[in-house]
Amino acid sequence: MGPYQSLQIALRALAANKLRSALTMLGMIIGVSAVIALMSVGSGAQAMITAQVQSMGTNLLFVTPGSSQANGVKGGAGTAATLTLEDAEAIADPTNVQGITAVAPESGSGAQVVAGSQNTFVRVTGVTPEYQGVRNFHVAQGDFISKQNVDGRSLVAVLGSTTALNLFGDSDPIGQSIKLNRLSFRVIGVMETKGAQAMGNQDDIVFVPITTLQQRLQNQRTVTGGRSISSINVQVADEGAIDQVVSQIADLLRQRHKVAQDDFLVRSQADMLAAFDSITQTMTLLLGAIAGISLVVGGIGIMNIMLVSVTERTREIGIRKAVGAKRQDILVQFLIESIVVSVLGGGIGVLLGMTLSYLVSGIKLGGQSLPTAVTPDAIMMAFGVSAAVGLFFGIYPASRAASLNPIEALRYE
Repeated sequence: MGPYQSLQIALRALAANKLRSALTMLGMIIGVSAVIALMSVGSGAQAMITAQVQSMGTNLLFVTPGSSQANGVKGGAGTAATLTLEDAEAIADPTNVQGITAVAPESGSGAQVVAGSQNTFVRVTGVTPEYQGVRNFHVAQGDFISKQNVDGRSLVAVLGSTTALNLFGDSDPIGQSIKLNRLSFRVIGVMETKGAQAMGNQDDIVFVPITTLQQRLQNQRTVTGGRSISSINVQVADEGAIDQVVSQIADLLRQRHKVAQDDFLVRSQADMLAAFDSITQTMTLLLGAIAGISLVVGGIGIMNIMLVSVTERTREIGIRKAVGAKRQDILVQFLIESIVVSVLGGGIGVLLGMTLSYLVSGIKLGGQSLPTAVTPDAIMMAFGVSAAVGLFFGIYPASRAASLNPIEALRYE
């Protein structure tokens, strides 16, 4: 008996018990749709984080302080006050480090900002004019921090779009005054909208000249008495020169800090992206594995129903064997039935999973949109696993049917 005939017989057997076949497929439908939907959430999160890291700028290096240590207890990376504005200026000097486009030091802390009767708690970040180009974050209205502002330690501020809205509503904030730590600052600009991201809300921020922040708002110093900064953003001219620039920066800072052990960290944008990708890939696989449990449950349901089918059709099997059907014919017939159930269920599950993914995409969770991305890999994996589950769990019932003794099968009532 050919495969086409076996498929026809299998379809007729499934059609004879439509409700039972549909309920058997339901387990596969739920399992496949869950795998597609959950993996699409993980893939969407990975794509979102990648876009956010890339939106920070191109070919970036991030120089941050090392870890602090007190009473034998070591703090996390970035807790030591080791970087200074002079370090950033030294890195920007082409005689010290070659292959750099721009350097943008920054430092910041949280503070209460007040405008009239409105107030809000924001992140206040001290920057230089290079910050706009290096971090790909530009003003939408007014002006950004200038070199004159930095040199003169001016009391000027540039607001993030969310901060401007919270403090001034629909009014024009340019030229208005705000207070930070009881000091009056004049608003000179409003930044473009970046939106809430995995690394924080980029719009809920206030930028001030870094020298103003160091002298008026923050008084954190290094062990040598210099005014410390939080990080140094370095833009490299060519991606291929990143490793060379990292080595030059490390050598320069070791020489300046006169340390045997590095008291700083130099990370590239690619390093950050790789770390985030590793986390999101693990999360995606975990979500897929959790959803995959329902596929196993669906496979057990297929095996259960096929065993019932073998018992119900014992006489049919005996008659077919009596008229010449081979053991292989019976085996193939029942295997095809289980595979058809799982493949049909898998196909419907793929469509349902894609629909669920589309419906979930864009839902706000904690003020942040939940993105989804259905990838061909997820579809192929879910569909392939469903077919494999049908084959695996159909082998035992098919083997049991094929091994029936024809004489005993004919006597079965």
